[in-house]
Amino acid sequence: MSTTVFVSTYTYSVTYVTGKLLAQIKDVVRLSGLDPGHLTDGWACLERGISTWLRTQHLEEIVLEVYDPKTDGLVGRWDFEIYYGFSGDGSFWVDPAAIRYHILKQGVLPSTCRYRIVTTTKTGRPDVWGWSPSALRSTAGFVKQSIGTTIDGSGLSAGGGYWRRAVQ
Repeated sequence: MSTTVFVSTYTYSVTYVTGKLLAQIKDVVRLSGLDPGHLTDGWACLERGISTWLRTQHLEEIVLEVYDPKTDGLVGRWDFEIYYGFSGDGSFWVDPAAIRYHILKQGVLPSTCRYRIVTTTKTGRPDVWGWSPSALRSTAGFVKQSIGTTIDGSGLSAGGGYWRRAVQ
């Protein structure tokens, strides 16, 4: 008699990367001086959408947009790009220090700002309850600063970057 065991490491990767992405977004919100209440209120919906689209490999990017509610203009933005199929050493890791360092470089945002989380997905993605199409605000007048890979989930990874006002 023989026993065969199959473990889906990709399923574990999806769970790991989803949790770490949301934790990094929470750090950005909290350490930038914004109210994390909006984020925690929608946590289950965020988790459902991100994990679904990671599992189907439709998720391209998660964007945290920070905007002025009076003008609806962009104040800052954080991007988390998704990379599929990287064949590393099979390890799982996260680099929260890289995010914290860049939050300090960007500085605290006005507490009157609001934020939202928007995703970009590939065509044909499955619909997820609680998510609807949306357009990103213009980044005109801003420049993107890359952080590099901040999460690796053994074949599924994410890189970070943020947008700051361009120096005139």
